[in-house]
Amino acid sequence: MREFVRRMNLRARALRVALLTAGALLAAVNVHLFLAPSNIAPGGVTGIAIIVNELTGWPIGLTMLVLNVPLIALGFRHLGRFRFLVSTLYTVLLYNLGVDLLAHWFPATALTDDVLLNALYGGVVGGIATGLIYRGGGTSAGTGILGRVLQMRTGIPISQIYLITDGAVVLAAGLVFGWEAGLYALITLFVWGLAADFVLEGPSVVRMAFIVTDRPQEVADAVFRELRLGVTAWPAEGMFTETEHAVLFCTVSRPYERSLRQVVAGADPKAFLVTGHGHQASGGVYGPPHRTLRGRARMGRQADIARPQEETQE
Repeated sequence: MREFVRRMNLRARALRVALLTAGALLAAVNVHLFLAPSNIAPGGVTGIAIIVNELTGWPIGLTMLVLNVPLIALGFRHLGRFRFLVSTLYTVLLYNLGVDLLAHWFPATALTDDVLLNALYGGVVGGIATGLIYRGGGTSAGTGILGRVLQMRTGIPISQIYLITDGAVVLAAGLVFGWEAGLYALITLFVWGLAADFVLEGPSVVRMAFIVTDRPQEVADAVFRELRLGVTAWPAEGMFTETEHAVLFCTVSRPYERSLRQVVAGADPKAFLVTGHGHQASGGVYGPPHRTLRGRARMGRQADIARPQEETQE
């Protein structure tokens, strides 16, 4: 048993190192392929280093490393001591030094002269790199450390702090490179966040369903019988009508949302059904839907090629 646990720990550590390495190198490549050649400075220490490089000619990677030193010291004091230091220092050194080392292997010009394409792909690649680093349990330091510490000390929402710090960098980029470059940097910053969230959370492939009904048993039985989904119920009261109802909750794969609506409507035409997006579902009851409903789902969702496995919570 101890040997098994030891092997699992080694695999987990190897995976963390692989994610941190891939994320840091991808971030370094992103600077040379899309950001620096087009003068796109999308916030953070990376954006500051690109601006400083334009004004002084200092190497981007070395500038990033110098700027990150006090921020790493700040994070060491407030965000976890040595555990924080090890993963962050490894990522920062690989990323920052990688930017300068890779400069000899990449041309000074971008892949394309279209600044919009560079802004979009710079955001996508940068977001993927950030997501990989976060999934590896690390951070690329930068203004993220400053934002986290300020949030802990002041209580200001982290999104507002990022808006201030990254907004100041984008404003500086507009003053140095021109306002058009500043606007492109905003596009990159927005896409960057979306791509990072996608890597961290994955695609929204699960639908959460809330059903308000006066016939909970009939609806639950129909959902389980036809879709093989477990259902959780709790009592509720309409605040306007002061009438007692039941709320049913279940999750269903995206292609079978329409089938769920059909089943619920057949069991209780007056039921109130609301569906929302979910990223993951684990546990609960699994099972293929009824054959006829599979056919309906395929007809209604011709774009879906493969039938995902149902996921639910009971």
